[in-house]
Amino acid sequence: MALAAEGVHVTLTARGAEALAKTAAEIRKASPGVTVTEVAGDITTPAGREAALKACPDPDILVNNAGGPPPGDFRNWTRDDWIKAIDANMLTPIELIKATVDGMMARKFGRIVNITSAAVKAPIEVLGLSNGARAGLTGFVAGIARKTVINNVTINGLLPGPFNTDRLRGPVAKIDADKRGITVDQLLAERAKLNPAGRFGDPEDGPKHPARWRRVSGHALNESALNEGRLVRTNRRRA
Repeated sequence: MALAAEGVHVTLTARGAEALAKTAAEIRKASPGVTVTEVAGDITTPAGREAALKACPDPDILVNNAGGPPPGDFRNWTRDDWIKAIDANMLTPIELIKATVDGMMARKFGRIVNITSAAVKAPIEVLGLSNGARAGLTGFVAGIARKTVINNVTINGLLPGPFNTDRLRGPVAKIDADKRGITVDQLLAERAKLNPAGRFGDPEDGPKHPARWRRVSGHALNESALNEGRLVRTNRRRA
């Protein structure tokens, strides 16, 4: 929404065609002057990536985001579980970067944002699959970002913490609540108080960030911005 509001033509992809169409319609209504392209598909698959890149082969801005793997006990995870997590949350964004970054460098402009998780900086025990895959992506980006920035192409990470969405009340919260013998609502109330703002992030807080990354200075690279409601801590490296 924020990018479109600034006049950026956007291409969206998601597995749920109905939700995707609804989002696209909302963007078109809010920003009638931009082109909004919908591509229903699974971005974590070769076919999904091919369809998205066919619809937008030369993006100036790439925002990578995919759902994380399920929580659990590492003793129960198989090799297939690990490969699936790495494919979705490490190799998928790397493949998309690989397909687009050279064009950005040739045009002397590009902004790549990987939306991962606060667990990259503060790993969560039951999210080991996510911790490993997303941290691997962060390490990979730390290397190539130093090579692309000379051509005004920056690669950074946005690490969202807990936001007040349905996902917040999902399996991870239930596991933790059951361990302590309390309800999910009680658990979330306690956690919200730990945030300096006294609450979880609101989804309306988040959409402003992509616009910031669009304008981000051409010498800010490999920044992992930790977004936890109103608390933002950053680890900055500059060329």
